[in-house]
Amino acid sequence: MCGRPGAALLGVVLVAATAACGGSGEASEQARRPGGRGGPGGDRITPVTTTVVELGTIARSITVSGVVEPLRSVGINSQLSGSILEVRVEEGDEVRTGAILARLDDRELRAQLASAEAAHEVAEAAFRRAEQLFERQVITRAEYERDRAAYAAAAAQLEQLRTRIDYATVRAPTSGIVTEKRVETGDIVPAQTRLFTIAEIDTLVARVQVSELDVVELRTGDVVHLTLDAYPDRGFAGRIRRIFPTADPTSRLVPVEVALGSEAREIARPGFLTRVRFALNARQNVRLVPASAIVGDAGAPAVFVVRDGRAFRRTVETGLTSEGNVEIVAGLEPGETVIIAGHNMLRDGAQVREVQRPILQSEEGALTAGNGGAEL
Repeated sequence: MCGRPGAALLGVVLVAATAACGGSGEASEQARRPGGRGGPGGDRITPVTTTVVELGTIARSITVSGVVEPLRSVGINSQLSGSILEVRVEEGDEVRTGAILARLDDRELRAQLASAEAAHEVAEAAFRRAEQLFERQVITRAEYERDRAAYAAAAAQLEQLRTRIDYATVRAPTSGIVTEKRVETGDIVPAQTRLFTIAEIDTLVARVQVSELDVVELRTGDVVHLTLDAYPDRGFAGRIRRIFPTADPTSRLVPVEVALGSEAREIARPGFLTRVRFALNARQNVRLVPASAIVGDAGAPAVFVVRDGRAFRRTVETGLTSEGNVEIVAGLEPGETVIIAGHNMLRDGAQVREVQRPILQSEEGALTAGNGGAEL
């Protein structure tokens, strides 16, 4: 009777030991499975976004701002003082050379002109008579010269008044757009008062200031990229029209004139703010990767290279950085695959799975592919 309880107890111990061994085997198997959540030593497959090292062109760039303005603006002043009888144009009107812009009151001048014409006729008749008398030696040379001088003075007076009357009609000296009108009908203006401004907008330019350290790398005719604050989501092409020969002695800045391309001219207006980006020290056929591929600090940059489903950390030497791309001077070859997202928690040799969507941090700490969060 005493032996039977001992045997039963031994059976219970053997069953418990067998169950424990079986459970440990299942846990080990789970840890060995890809993506399993086993204990230390289990291999987790991490989803990452990758790209390929490519050859391309990169350049150091600078961006400077300037104001869009016409290539040439002409200010039109009144040559006479008087009352404005008529104004024929408004801001925005397109005019041609010689078009009438305004008229001033010229009645007093016309009265003076009529008097001058009569005086001119009298002086001319006296001079013609003096010529005949001088040829017959009836009058002296001094008398002849007196009548000739009087005739010349009358002619000059007549021409002066005719010119002043012409000034009463204000005409466009060049073709363009009226950008400024400062007078209205009935205004009294003194001589040399600004009346209108006409701009030639067939060519719009932006004059920007570039450092002496950078301007030496620019050339007339170089293509540049520009944006307009009025259209922030659009980019336009421009071209360097001229580089001024001198720099400001205080700021060491050199004016550079950039001509807007046809697309920008169609929508830009004088006075718009533009930002011009110049590409400097352009390098071609260099190895490029996105800046997001670089890990580590500035003193020891590195990337994760994907090979046979695993990520390997590799130290690289970088060059220029521009527009989100980084030049790789050494450490990578064209065609190699590098990780651009999902590498923050990777270790060297970790198993990875390439995905095309942004990588997000899940609540459990694992990296998963998804939408609706911040891109790494």
